[in-house]
Amino acid sequence: MIVSRRWLEALLGRSLVAREVAERLTMTCAAVEAVVPVHQDLGDVLVAQVLETKPHPNADRLTLCLVDAGGVGGPLEVVCGAPNVQAGRKYPFAPVGATLPGGVKLERRKIRGVESNGMLLSARELGLGQDHAGILELDTPAAPGTRFLDAVPVADDQLLLDVPANRPDLLCHKGVAREVAAVLGGTVKLPQIPGAHAVTPSGARGRQSDKGVVDGVEIRLEDPEGCPRYIAAVIRGVRVGNSPEWLAARLAAVGQREINNVVDATNYILFELNQPLHAFDLARLRGPAVVIRRAKSNEPITTLDGVARKLTAEMTAICDAERPTIVAGVMGSAESEVSEKTTDLVLECAYFQPTRIRRTRRALGLTSESSYRFERGIDLLGMPDAMRRAIDLIVAVAGGALREAPLDLWPKPEQSRSVFLRPARVSHLLGVEVPRGDIERVLSTIGFVVAPKDERLAVQVPGWRPDVTREVDLIEEVARLRGYDVLPDDLRPYRPGTVPDAPALRARSRVRDQLVRAGMLEARTLPLGAPDGPDAVEIRNPLSAEQAHLRTRLLPGLVRRVEYNWASTVRDLRLFEVGTVFKTGKGAPEEWSAVAGVLTGAQRPLHWSAKVPDMDLWDLKYHFELAVQVASPGALVQPLPTGVGWQAVVGEQRVGWAGPLEADAPRWAGALLGFEVRLSEIAPARPAYRPLPATPSVVRDVALVLPGGVTAAAVGEALRRAGGTLLEQLEVFDEYRGPKLKGGERSVAWRLTFRDPARTLREAEVDQVIMTALKALEEELDVRRRES
Repeated sequence: MIVSRRWLEALLGRSLVAREVAERLTMTCAAVEAVVPVHQDLGDVLVAQVLETKPHPNADRLTLCLVDAGGVGGPLEVVCGAPNVQAGRKYPFAPVGATLPGGVKLERRKIRGVESNGMLLSARELGLGQDHAGILELDTPAAPGTRFLDAVPVADDQLLLDVPANRPDLLCHKGVAREVAAVLGGTVKLPQIPGAHAVTPSGARGRQSDKGVVDGVEIRLEDPEGCPRYIAAVIRGVRVGNSPEWLAARLAAVGQREINNVVDATNYILFELNQPLHAFDLARLRGPAVVIRRAKSNEPITTLDGVARKLTAEMTAICDAERPTIVAGVMGSAESEVSEKTTDLVLECAYFQPTRIRRTRRALGLTSESSYRFERGIDLLGMPDAMRRAIDLIVAVAGGALREAPLDLWPKPEQSRSVFLRPARVSHLLGVEVPRGDIERVLSTIGFVVAPKDERLAVQVPGWRPDVTREVDLIEEVARLRGYDVLPDDLRPYRPGTVPDAPALRARSRVRDQLVRAGMLEARTLPLGAPDGPDAVEIRNPLSAEQAHLRTRLLPGLVRRVEYNWASTVRDLRLFEVGTVFKTGKGAPEEWSAVAGVLTGAQRPLHWSAKVPDMDLWDLKYHFELAVQVASPGALVQPLPTGVGWQAVVGEQRVGWAGPLEADAPRWAGALLGFEVRLSEIAPARPAYRPLPATPSVVRDVALVLPGGVTAAAVGEALRRAGGTLLEQLEVFDEYRGPKLKGGERSVAWRLTFRDPARTLREAEVDQVIMTALKALEEELDVRRRES
């Protein structure tokens, strides 16, 4: 947003220092990214009066002028080619040695044999406009020799304001002036329009209806959802032409080019009051009628940028009796554009639903100053005031007359919002005592209406502040306008609390620490994406179709990160993420925390001494068990029924999965493996400590022959049951497949460690336990002991 310092001064009735304004705005409401001086490179230009003119002796189109520039040497002879130069008039003058905008330094030179001692300047040469047909005539009482900048106040400063998305009121000069007045003092008052007079009738006819007629033009509001309020006025007898100098200068100060007096007037209101307006040529409206309705699918329109576009049924269109003339809130078309032939016009002042405008703008790939404001929300209650000022301005600069009061269609009127504020709550949240009078004064300076009500304050929120909906929002207003720098910077004593962290937060922290210690890197992926299951939760107002659903798993996002790294030839990756996942529920969507990880590439860094293998399923199982150990401490890890991968179960519920993944992998990439575990929100049991063993262990190695289809996990479970409390540890240390075994069989070697913490075990006791286990294995799984 470009803000003009001179425009702010006109609204506040006082002079301002641009740097001071920028500093205070940055501290209180919005960052000023830069302050750009405008027209301050005209310091060498003077006011001069032409005393005498005569034809150039050697050129028909040149004039010799005797110019009084206030110098001690008397009048100067200047050669001028402008057709409008006249004796007795005053003009901007650049003497020899002056530097003009663009860095051009003026030198004394001969023109067709006559020496010229300076230059009379046009608006374009001064950088004040595009007019180059003649020199700029000055209507000023300033004496010859006066600095041009002192006589004609064109010097300005542009403040480049970074407006937050929740502060649409700062997208106009009145809104910024309101903030400046609150911190630097002053009263905001709209400046008098030059040449304006009261236009009657000026009151808008409000109707809780969706249709009406104004000065012979039918207005129908058929889409109140997309356009809750619509005001229309008819102005007849306008004369479309160039804008007056003051209006063109105001718009140029904020980077807008001059179009014509009617369009420039609507743009002026846009930047002054943040109310987009549109003017139709009444003669080009079929009916004549203005119909606000939903567009039809594939309905064509050619917008003002000359591009033919197709509308959709999700868009709002402003139409005449037959076809669309405006993409509502975004851009008009040439069908009803105001031109030099226009004599009667319809003026539109509307409020369009922000989400609808955002979707339309995105679908059409079309952005305008109007759409930028409608997306963020305008002042629904301030529309009549904006319409009245726009009518006064158009009549002042283009003539014409308003024969009937504007028609205001508002089917469902809204009242201003009120929020209750407790002064004690203000002091409590800010940590300092804020007097009740200060609260009322601060809020009143920015347009809030404050009324005492018992121990509270009833605060009426103005329509231009849609972001203020809660008591805490009002407290923030008090804090920022009083100044964050006045808050004490004393360190308060720290009193550690005795309430432990929530179990979910502790689980997240523990699993992060566990996986980082294992050499994995944490990643953060977007929670939005394409639907990855039937339970995916669809969101409202998605940025795109690819980000229209909440994730139901973490793994797809991590796989996309791996594919991105593969595209950059990064091969070795160990990534994990701790985040929230969602799925549709009976009412509100269900959500829970989970941890997921992906592994691909080498097990360890390359080394010259040996070839480094890629990570395999056993590396995956190691990381999976680490995650399960912390994320769901009571879960049991067991093989999947397919035999490839594992699952973590708590009772009958599966809370984790690990296995190979599919991805768009280059040929040189290793296998992609992944796991995902649901985080338990139950606080883990307090750690139980046991003393170091005081008795020796007994170790036995047993080789078992497993028939085809029997898993090592099933054998291990049977051994644990048989070993009971005496079996301290069970490990697989070897596997054999070969000709000494029948087809499909394999030999798996187990190491069993036995210990009784209270006494020393006897060999016979251990042998008896092993014999019991072997018998159970043979009966249950047809597993036998392998003979050496």
